Amino acid sequence: MDPRRKQLLFRSHHCGMKENDILLGRFSDRYITELSDQQLDDLDNLMQQSDIDVMNWIIGKAPLPEAFDTDLMSLIQRFNKTA
Repeated sequence: MDPRRKQLLFRSHHCGMKENDILLGRFSDRYITELSDQQLDDLDNLMQQSDIDVMNWIIGKAPLPEAFDTDLMSLIQRFNKTA
C-alpha cells in the first residue's frame, strides 16, 4: 500500500471522536485500496472538518454541504447504512 493510503487509513481510525473512528475506520478498511486519487483527496478534506459535522453528515442528521456532496460521501453513507 502506498504511503498516502497508509496515512489516510491510520487517520481514519484516529479521528478524535470514537464514532467517527468507527464510521470512517471501517469504511477505510474496506475501500482504501480501491479509492481514486480524487476520492483520496475528498477523504483527506473530510477528515479535516469538525468531527461532529462529519458524523452528522454521514448519518444524515445534518444537511450535507454542497462541497462534500461527492461520490465518496455517497459511498461512505451507503456503507454505513448496510454495515
